Formats: sequence, C-alpha cells, structure tokens
Amino acid sequence: MNVSEGSADSKHAQLRALVDDLNRHLRLYHQHDAPEISDAEYDRRFRALEELERELGTVLPDSPTRRVGAAPAVGFAPAEHRVPMLSLDNAMNEAELRGFLERVQRQLDREGAVALLGEPKLDGLGVELVYEDGAFSVGSTRGDGRVGEDVTANLRRLVSIPLALRSAADAHAKRVSVRGEVVMPLAAFERLNATREGRGLEPFVNPRNAAAGALRQLREIDEARLRSLEFRAYAIGEGAPRVTRQSELVRALEGWGFETSPGWRVCPDPEAALAYYADLLAKRASLAMEIDGVVFKVDDLALQRDLGELARVPRWAIAFKFPAQQETTVVEAIFASVGRTGAITPVAKLRPVFVGGVTVSNASLHNQDEIDRKDVRVGDTVVIQRAGDVIPQVVSVVLAKRPEDAQPYKLPRECPACGTAVVRANGDAVTRCPNRACPAKLKNRLLHLAGRGALEVDGLGEKIVTQLLERGLVTNLADVFALSEATLTGLDRMGEKSAANLAAAIARAKQTTLPRFLVALGIPEVGENVAELLAARFGELDALMAADAEQLTAIDGVGPVIAERVAQFFADDAHRAEVARFRELGVRWPAISKRALEAAAEGPLAGKTFVLTGTLLTLARSEAEARIEAAGGSVTSAVSKKTSYVVAGEAAGSKLRKAAELGVAVIDEAALLEMLRG
Repeated sequence: MNVSEGSADSKHAQLRALVDDLNRHLRLYHQHDAPEISDAEYDRRFRALEELERELGTVLPDSPTRRVGAAPAVGFAPAEHRVPMLSLDNAMNEAELRGFLERVQRQLDREGAVALLGEPKLDGLGVELVYEDGAFSVGSTRGDGRVGEDVTANLRRLVSIPLALRSAADAHAKRVSVRGEVVMPLAAFERLNATREGRGLEPFVNPRNAAAGALRQLREIDEARLRSLEFRAYAIGEGAPRVTRQSELVRALEGWGFETSPGWRVCPDPEAALAYYADLLAKRASLAMEIDGVVFKVDDLALQRDLGELARVPRWAIAFKFPAQQETTVVEAIFASVGRTGAITPVAKLRPVFVGGVTVSNASLHNQDEIDRKDVRVGDTVVIQRAGDVIPQVVSVVLAKRPEDAQPYKLPRECPACGTAVVRANGDAVTRCPNRACPAKLKNRLLHLAGRGALEVDGLGEKIVTQLLERGLVTNLADVFALSEATLTGLDRMGEKSAANLAAAIARAKQTTLPRFLVALGIPEVGENVAELLAARFGELDALMAADAEQLTAIDGVGPVIAERVAQFFADDAHRAEVARFRELGVRWPAISKRALEAAAEGPLAGKTFVLTGTLLTLARSEAEARIEAAGGSVTSAVSKKTSYVVAGEAAGSKLRKAAELGVAVIDEAALLEMLRG
C-alpha cells in the first residue's frame, strides 16, 4: 500500500481509515473467530499504518500500534479507585433471592415489583479502565476494592478494550472509569491450550486461571495468551452519562465501543428474574464463556441511590449463584487416613472425573457418621461436586446403580499406621489414634511444622520426612532442629548442595514468631488467626502455657472448644517436654510487650494483613514481618480473600498468581516502606 502521495488532508483521512480498518479486522480475528484477510495481509496494512504515522507524526488514540507497549516494570504499582469497587452479596437459592427483593421493597417503603437488570455473572477478573479526555490512560485490577494493581501495559493488548471512547466528545466526561470483567472465552481457551500442548507446555486448568495469570505477566509476555482475553463492561464508576436506568447505562457502554455481558435482560418482576436465571442455567454448558450465576441490579438508578451501600456491598444488587457443577463417578475403594492430630478420616478413592475445572480422584468422607448418613459403599456410583468450586465432596449415592454385593463401610478398629486401638470420645464425631508415637501422626505433624503459616522449612517435603522417620533420625517433632548438614547429605538423592540448602532453611526457621510457633506445634483447632489472638493476649509462651480454659475463653474470638483444646495440650507433660526440647535446640521468638501491643493497635497498618513473597532488597524476611507487626499489621503465609496486600520482591512466585485470582493488591518493597512510615 503506497502512502507517500496525496495532500495532508487526504493522508489524515487515510490514517483514520487504516486505523478503523485494522481495528475491525482485529475484532473479527480475536473476538468473532471470523477473519476476512490473511495474517500476511494484516501485517502489510499494519506496516503501512506505522509508515503513515511516522510521516505525519500523528498516532490516533485508538491506533492498533498503541496496543504493543513496553512490558511493565518488575512489580505492579498500586492504582487507587476513586470510587470503591464493591463486592456483591450472594443468593444461593430462590428463597434468598426473594428475601433480597423483599428487603429492597421494605427499605424503599413501596408496593409493587421493582424492575431488575439481569446479566450473566462472568467468571473472570474484575478490572477498572480509566479514560481521560476519551483516551484510555490507566487499567487496574480490583485489588481490595480501593487500591488495585496498575496493569495498563497488559490491558492495552486486549483488542476488546477501546483505546478511545466512541461517540461525540461531549457524550462523556473529562474522566471516565469503566468497570468490567476480563474473561477468556472457551473457544480461545481451547485454542490456547492446543498451542501450548503442541509446544510441549502444560495446559491451563481453566479459563479463569489462564485469564488472571495473563494480566499479571511481568517479563516474558505471552502475546497469544493476552490476545485470547476479552473485556466485558458492566458499570461506570466515574463520568456516567445522564441516564436514569442501569439498562440505559449498559447501552451507553455499548455505544462507547465496549462489549457487555452477553444476553443481559431487564426483568420487570421476581418471576421474570427467576425465569431468566433458569434460562441461563439451562444454557450454561453451551455458552461461549464460563459463568457462575446471574447478577441482578435494581434498574432504576434513583432507587439505587435511595438504597445506598454498606461498607462492602451495595444494597441494590445481588449475585444469584449457580449450583456447584456436579458429575457422577464410581467409588473404587475407601481407605482410612491418619492426620496429625490422630483423626482417622475415611477417604473415597474415585474413578477419576473432571469436575469444576479439575480432575478429582479422592474425596473426604469426613467421619463414620457422615458415611452412615449418606450410606456410601465401595462400588457405588456417586454424585461429586466441588464445594465452593474448590473442595471435592460426595453429594449423594445413586442407589439405582448400586452393585448387589456392596457392603456398608466401617472404620477400622485399629490405627492403619501403628495398629493401636482407636478411640471415639462421647459426643465427638471423630475417631482418633491415641498413640503419641504413631508414625503417621508424626509424619503429618512434621509436614505441618514445615508448611505455610508455621515455620516454613523450605525443602522439608514428604519424601525427606519419610526417610527421616524410616531411618529413626527424627522421633520427636523438635528433632528436626538437631539435624546436621552431614546427616542430611546421607539421605537418598540428597546431594551436598541440597543438604546445605535444607540445613540453612532449618537454621533460618529457628528464628520465628510466637504465633508461627503455636501453629507449628499442631495444637488442635489452632490455626493462624487463633494463634495471633493467643499471642496478642499473653505476649509470651510461658504465660499461655499456664492459662486455664476459663482464661482462654475470655479472649474475644476463642470459644470454649478451642480453649479446652489449648488448655489440654499444654497440660500434657509430653507436650511441655516437646516445647522444652525446641527451646534447647535454639528455636526462639521475641516476646511481645504490652506496650508494643497497645502501640500496634494504633499503628499505620492496624487491621491490615500482609503476605510476603520473593526476596526483598533492603529488609530480611524476619525484619519485614517484625516491622509490619509492630505497625499493627499481621503477616500470614497464604494468600486469601482476607489478605490486604501481597508484598512482592525479586523472584516472586505462585503467590502473585493467587493474588491475581483473588483480586488482592500487590505492592513492592518501596510501597511497604512508605506505608510503614504512615
């Protein structure tokens, strides 16, 4: 294509035509899977556009050449949402949806049905796009609702995100923020996985994980993965047009050039809303992208304002979730597993089945009462679902398919690991092995000690622990800290470097905090949150060990069951001897002074929860944890919805992906130091 001839006006017109033409072909290729020109022809037109832009010294705001920018720097800068991005309350059944509608009518003090806008609840990653003077300027993740991550560079690569708002300049404000969901359509997901498998790479488990991880690429940008994503707009945070209904706002978004949730509908009354839900549920398996429910919003914007918002959620919207996806499979065996507290848990070994995005081959049956209630037997065909789309569970038995010789299952009377007679206390649903020396209990306690939230001994995994137990090198939980580098070198498949690394990790783990040490002990019912409460109340271990159940129950957040478990644990002479052995081998933690506790409650990080990942440049991990806690914050090892910030250093790992999946804000060391300074 020759662009060297013609007047300046005609060249500018040609520039506009080229941009429109290429954007159209991008949409046809990436969004509609219906290309009209070859890749080579697209490349020729793209180069012609680049040549014309250089000649004129002009790049239009929506030019496709703007989509290929520099990769973002290491870590993502925080991006504040001027208008908070709220969460939604959930309705799990028809009664809960009707309850929501009744609350709406009661709060509005009006009779008659309130019209709702219904739209598919897309299973992706929430983001905000900011446009200034009509041009895309900043894109960020939802984060904690107030502060997200600046992922502008990666969002620019999404063809479905307009780089400039369509329509007349006076149709939108100087600054507009558009909210929506980044998703990966199923067809694009299948193409992407086919390409990865062809290159010998591991396929992605599900579209949501692939989409969330794509936006958080820092160094080696996978262009194909990013271009497989789509943005679907559903709300406007700032700069909304002068409309009176949510449905008009969605149409305005479409007029500005955005794709919206497919098949949205205005429902004039509850029956229409339920019919819309049933319609989408029936179509769920045939839709172009994964959805996990329906979002209903009061359509009248004036009524939305009257209803207002709570701290976390609006009163005028709700997510009506679909039932967890279910599949049927066969119970091939039932075996008893021994946990770190001695709990004997029956586990169903299943014929592998793909459900909720993963292959499931085992499912806990919890205890004997649960087995009896559901009457699960070997050979049964069972309905499986992933509770909360995470934990596999047996929902029910298909009795019509039960084999004639299927027998009821009973837990063994002896521990499968050590042969000790099992016990079940009155009123307790759990059957336990009482043997302190049970190798299965010790193995699981060791793995728990080395895990996240406890002492985090990198490299102390199941294979190493098994060898240590088989060789008699560890007979007590604290014995780990007596292991030398020379002893570790003698283990199978343990070279000198690996042994040195593990020995160094064990040495580092000796310097810990009281909450982490309490978690590492494996006290029944004591997880990270309870450990923090206990440490905050007593400040040091000896005072906690001397406390009785009544004193423990007085702590806000510690109930009578937990209090009794803790008191019983420390009343046991063997556990006291175990603690003494830890101290003898050099395990230490700083005492928490009352003054420090009072100061922390008023610190700049009070109420915030942090997760550290990667190597920080100026702070050691222990120093960073101590400074966060001194400022009133808390540090945990696992990223969850309750995490306020993930602090990412060099070589940050999978915690960044988890943060992206959950929409947790990621900050760097500099931002943490700024927060510590208040």
